[in-house]
Amino acid sequence: MPLPRITPYPLPTEFGLARAKVAWRPDPARAVLLVHDMQNYFLAPFGTADNALLARVVDNIATLRKHAAEVGIPVVFSAQPGGQSLAERGLLQDFWGDGPPPDAHALAIADALTPGPEDVRLTKRRYSAFAGTSLAGVLGARDQLIVTGVYAHIGVLATALDAFMRDIQPFVVADAVADFSPAHHRDALRHVADRCGVVATTAELADLL
Repeated sequence: MPLPRITPYPLPTEFGLARAKVAWRPDPARAVLLVHDMQNYFLAPFGTADNALLARVVDNIATLRKHAAEVGIPVVFSAQPGGQSLAERGLLQDFWGDGPPPDAHALAIADALTPGPEDVRLTKRRYSAFAGTSLAGVLGARDQLIVTGVYAHIGVLATALDAFMRDIQPFVVADAVADFSPAHHRDALRHVADRCGVVATTAELADLL
C-alpha cells in the first residue's frame, strides 16, 4: 500500500504538560532528542515544502535541536535505507510495499534538518527506532527520549512504547510530530499520554531545557 496523500490540518492544541499523568520532566543530563524518519520519502505525501503543517513541524524540530545543542543533549536521526530486500523488509512489505527507493534525494533528511557531524545517524528497518539499531547503546545511562518526526501513530508511537518498556521515559512533542490525519495524530498522542509517556509542546520543552 502506498503512503496516502496528506491534507494539511491544524496541529492539536489540547495536549501538554498539564494533562500528563506522571511528573516526569526532561533533564539535559538524562535526555536524548530523536528526529524520527524525517526523510524526503516520508515527507512527500505532505506535498510541497511550503505546506503549513509540515513547515511548522520542521521549524519546531529545528527549535528543539537548537536547544539540545545549547544544553548538551545528543541528537539522533533515524532513517530507512533504500532498495531493501524482501528479507530486510519483513512484514513491512505486506503492509507498505517496497519502501523507500534507492534514490539519494528520497532518502535524505529534509534540508532544514540536515544532520551535522556531531549528530548520530541510525539505520532502521522497523517501526520502533530501537528495533535492530544501536539506539539503546547511544542512550547509554541516559533514560529519557524526546521523540519528534513522522508518523505519529506508527514509528513515533512504537518507539515511545518501546522506550517505556525499557524503563526510558518517552516525551513525545505534540507539535513536532505529524501524521496521516488529525485523528491519527490525536490518537497517537492520547495513547502516549494515557499509557506510556508525557506529551508536551515545543514551547514547553524549550522552556524546561
